Amino acid sequence: MAAQASPPTKKVLVPIVAGTEPVEAAVPIDVLRRAGADVTVASADDGELVVEVMYGVRIVADALVAGGDCAAAHFDLIVLPGGVPGAANLGGCAALEAMVRRHAAAGGLYAAICAAPPLALASWGMLNGLKATAHPLFVDKFPPEVAAVDASVVVDASAVTSRGPATSTEFALALVEQLYSKNKAEQIAKEMLVRYDAGYTIDEVNSVQWKCNGTPKVLVPVANGTEEMELITIIDVLRRADADVVVASAENAGVEIVARHGMRIGGTPGVKTMSSNEKLVALLKKQAAASKPYGAIGAATAHVLEPHGLLEGKKAADQDGGDECESRVVVDGNVITSGGTGTAMEFAVAAVEKLLGRDVAQRVAEGLLFA
Repeated sequence: MAAQASPPTKKVLVPIVAGTEPVEAAVPIDVLRRAGADVTVASADDGELVVEVMYGVRIVADALVAGGDCAAAHFDLIVLPGGVPGAANLGGCAALEAMVRRHAAAGGLYAAICAAPPLALASWGMLNGLKATAHPLFVDKFPPEVAAVDASVVVDASAVTSRGPATSTEFALALVEQLYSKNKAEQIAKEMLVRYDAGYTIDEVNSVQWKCNGTPKVLVPVANGTEEMELITIIDVLRRADADVVVASAENAGVEIVARHGMRIGGTPGVKTMSSNEKLVALLKKQAAASKPYGAIGAATAHVLEPHGLLEGKKAADQDGGDECESRVVVDGNVITSGGTGTAMEFAVAAVEKLLGRDVAQRVAEGLLFA
């Protein structure tokens, strides 16, 4: 009996442009690739593959929206991230508009988040007669032909829309469900320790005040194999709080890194690379000796901090733990840890609270729609 042929790989396009919100791009890319989709990240900037999105993040695209290969390709899904002015920039890209129109006319699934539903899809008339949602600050930009809905994610016909950074994971999982199945979406959510409720709670022991004179300076080391969703979310949240974030490559050569799920990040490592980087380990030990804050998320806790004695006598989050709120982010003195990728926003906002106080953390959380 002949073996059954494997189903064709789902192909997804995620266009980015100057001013794209990095979390809203990185999360769908990460989650859809976990599901097995072939995701093409395409630059809508004229002739530029390296795109500086919001908060100083540089993403290296795989192709150009206006390029021949991209324009002629078939996609099962096109996903538009938001951002200011990213959503408007996407809406003003004639090549992208033509591509999405052809895709929708052929019955293809299309999606947008944050400001992109009104400033791109609705501006092209592609949400007329449909229900849709968007960031609360942009809902009034919908034309009368669109029925605005106050919801995290809205699926109507072939259009999927969502509200903002804090709903990016729920949005991405809804796309997995539409492309594949509810079971696959639930499996990925479980592996990532996803929790749908907004907000965060810190499980804190041995409470100390993190001393910060003026603007906090934060080092975020990266290497090939870094989990992109964790990295981008942490940078995004900390820079929203006006922290001075330095993203440094722990690789021996090169500043462009290829993250765990293939996202290329420019100007900025897996866990094993970071663990074996002598300068990074020495820096962490110096930080610990001075009773200054340091932390890790996901596998970095067990593979970087623990082997070098940086968790000795400390309580830390379990990366394989359940979704109980109290176990997701743990602060023990000057050490902060959290579980898997689904805890990244909680981890980052908790770090903001420790560095800059509850009021700043609340302001940042509200901007993310995470309050």
